Amino acid sequence: MTGENLDLEITYEEYRTLSPEEFLLVDVRDNASAAYGTIPGAVQIPLGELDERMSELPRDRKLILYCARGSASLECAQKLRGMGWDVCSLSGGYAGWLLKTMEEEAERGAEDSRAEEIEKSIRKKFHKDLFTKFARAINQYDLVQENDRIAVCISGGKDSMLMAKLFQELKRHDKFPFELVFLVMDPGYSPANRAIIEKNARLMKIPITVFESDIFNAVYEIEKSPCYLCARMRRGYLYSHARALGCNKIALGHHYDDVIETILMGMLYAGQTQTMMPKLHSTNFAGMELIRPMYLIREEDIKRWRDYNDLHFLQCACRFTDNCTSCRADGTSDSKRMEVKRLIAKLKETNPYVEGNIFKSVENVNLNTIIAYKKDGVRHHFLEEY
Repeated sequence: MTGENLDLEITYEEYRTLSPEEFLLVDVRDNASAAYGTIPGAVQIPLGELDERMSELPRDRKLILYCARGSASLECAQKLRGMGWDVCSLSGGYAGWLLKTMEEEAERGAEDSRAEEIEKSIRKKFHKDLFTKFARAINQYDLVQENDRIAVCISGGKDSMLMAKLFQELKRHDKFPFELVFLVMDPGYSPANRAIIEKNARLMKIPITVFESDIFNAVYEIEKSPCYLCARMRRGYLYSHARALGCNKIALGHHYDDVIETILMGMLYAGQTQTMMPKLHSTNFAGMELIRPMYLIREEDIKRWRDYNDLHFLQCACRFTDNCTSCRADGTSDSKRMEVKRLIAKLKETNPYVEGNIFKSVENVNLNTIIAYKKDGVRHHFLEEY
């Protein structure tokens, strides 16, 4: 950092010495990132909305801005400083704050009691919305059989972490024998992001097995669809490592909202009707199967469980997020999934049943009214049997 920008950053330790009356904490990440967790007391003003919302920024208090890792907020602080505001950027951003608070919690020795409360919340307060739906999906779609050895794949986000706890609760019921391996792949995380994943696992008493790959380096220079390529490569690595550990299944943390969003995305952007299946056989790893036991769980209930237990997870620990390239200048999200998520929310305002109807639409397909369809890669047309 240049000398002229040195006073534009404030460390976590300096920030903690300030009284709440002295500053306003401003989260400049986009809405999708902020939905995964914010620093308590912060107001959220995405970068793309900052110009039109300047009137919300007080002149009589210091402004402390933060983004994912501290880069975008530092540039924004420099701009506002030039316009006369008393402003600085929180060093390390949200990820840095999260890591520091976890370290403080560990030093206080509060992890054991927290872990007990987290497990208790699944058995009591959120039993109906989380564990009951988890067990229902397993039974309804026949996802777990006796003597399975399942690799529970953990990315470090709220969904996969909750899935691990739900599997532990299922194992506690001991209705039939099966084994679990809690698998974390490090595709090139920053040290801070990997530490956050490991600390959350320790807090929640999830005995993770970590292996490393170099996927982030492989896709970093890819301009077109790097996220798609990254996801495909990660899936292959997970299958391969899970099989090496003697597993016959991998479990992913996709939930109900992921399913209905995938249905609409296929229709609107790919011109096809398909869904995210609750289970499927691997085409490249014989004998391996992918299962999605969170299939019936709503994302809003996952968030309620997360916030009730004061848990904080990273939205995405990839290098693009590390460098704050997800904080676009116009404040919008590049994700088609986010567009569809907003569309569903808008439709729900006038039709409260829209989500359930989307989900049921791929269960109630009438082939007599379908012009064409594919089966095992072969296209069939209605004129063949007309």
